[in-house]
Amino acid sequence: MTDTFLRLPAVKKRTGFGRSHIYNLIKLGKFPKQINLGPQSVAWLESEVSEWMEERILESRGLVSPRG
Repeated sequence: MTDTFLRLPAVKKRTGFGRSHIYNLIKLGKFPKQINLGPQSVAWLESEVSEWMEERILESRGLVSPRG
């Protein structure tokens, strides 16, 4: 499987959320968890962020039940 790492600026751009909101969603279990790349470097898998976005679209259109 080939996947791309997204750094925080790319995740912010794709979601429209700020840093604090992204980390709050992670804490609540409502956003994909970041992957540690090094001591001060994290990223997200593009596939996980895309899947999360697709789920939000389906929920907003009433096609699936919202996650708890």
